[in-house]
Amino acid sequence: MSDQGNSRSSIHAFATWEPLLRLLRAENAERLAVPGGRVVGRITRNSWSVPLRQMYNDGVQRVHDILVKDDINAVTFVMETETSGRTRLHLLLSSRAVELGVGFNPGALVLVEDALPEPWRRLPEPTPGAVPAPSADPALLERTVRGRLPGAVGATEAEIAAAESRLGTALPEELKALYRVTRAEWADWRGDYEAASRHSEAVRCELFNLEGLYIAGAATRECPWYQAAMEAVETPPSAAVQGLAGSPGWIAFGDNGGGDRLAVDLTPGPRGHIGQVVLISHEEDIGARLLADSLTDLMLDRPATEPGGAEPHAPAATSFAYDQESLGSAVHSGLEALTLGARGGHPVSLAPLMGRPRLRSLSAQPGTLADPTEIGGLTGLEYLELGSQEWGALLDADAVPQGLLAAAVNGPFDEDPLAVAGLANELLALWGRPRITQTLVEGDLGPQV
Repeated sequence: MSDQGNSRSSIHAFATWEPLLRLLRAENAERLAVPGGRVVGRITRNSWSVPLRQMYNDGVQRVHDILVKDDINAVTFVMETETSGRTRLHLLLSSRAVELGVGFNPGALVLVEDALPEPWRRLPEPTPGAVPAPSADPALLERTVRGRLPGAVGATEAEIAAAESRLGTALPEELKALYRVTRAEWADWRGDYEAASRHSEAVRCELFNLEGLYIAGAATRECPWYQAAMEAVETPPSAAVQGLAGSPGWIAFGDNGGGDRLAVDLTPGPRGHIGQVVLISHEEDIGARLLADSLTDLMLDRPATEPGGAEPHAPAATSFAYDQESLGSAVHSGLEALTLGARGGHPVSLAPLMGRPRLRSLSAQPGTLADPTEIGGLTGLEYLELGSQEWGALLDADAVPQGLLAAAVNGPFDEDPLAVAGLANELLALWGRPRITQTLVEGDLGPQV
């Protein structure tokens, strides 16, 4: 059910919703009694937002179970009811072209199949002068870890070679030396959690087994379009680590126990070393932090050597503006992503952005643009986020940039989700993408007692 519009699903049956609708009517009677009064909510396979004092209940669970059974990611609903009990339920089922959004509105509309934001397409820059750190010493590493883990079961050369074949790359000598000491298999600890804890202490991380090793490319770092498009890859000349979302040269080999990955870095920054150890934070969307100049240093608790040298100031590739003056200050030839906020209270002209060769992402809050149709002149945009009125003006003027890869409707939390879905469908239709399915389900709850 790739487009989540299967009319045969019982998600479209009034009986499926009836227990939840009765609860919603009882707790939102005043709101529903007002002319045009509605109740709005969303249920996904992982969460739910419904206007009830106790959000989790059998009615929600009933809908949730059908979402799981029918492979539907989420459903947004709008409920209207009369005093007689006659009830109209509008259902919005998203498509594979629409990411899950915040609140009740859709997230980013992916206008081109499998399109990724530019920072997620970026590959590492070559660093031809990079070499392993002087501290890299596979033999010392092996002796150190063997001393901490006497009797550990190491991986065979055949097992290491199989891991290299699976990954499509050779493992660095330090990493192979580590696995020759311990293959980090749970079975070797015979269910002893204390033994597993001692193992992690000895190797300074929760070491993956050879099957768990993976290349931490950008695809492994999931991030919604609306966030990823506003990031930028920035690697200063003095950086030890390239500011990438992921790299084919980051071999993830462990976890710090808090969800952050440790990786051996084979594509270092201008001042880094081949084989240095980096931390890929689960709380950050892009970049990695240098932990140690070598895997040997990590095992011996030696701090990383911070690159020296003064860093020349360079304008940020991502910026924020809130009035005409701050917009003028934010614009430069290297600007890639711009957010326009409403703090200034005065709509701005986009004239300063014209002809900027690297501008690819623009997010403008509702009411911030003096003339939304100026966006038609920003031919390099691949991501655009606007309010409903601004999108309407662009559509009316036939000025939607044709090079967009993704777009988003930026509206208030209480904006009519049916209207937003209709607007989103207009944009999806321009690219021939699967649309949000809108279904009206009607039934009778009877008079409220």
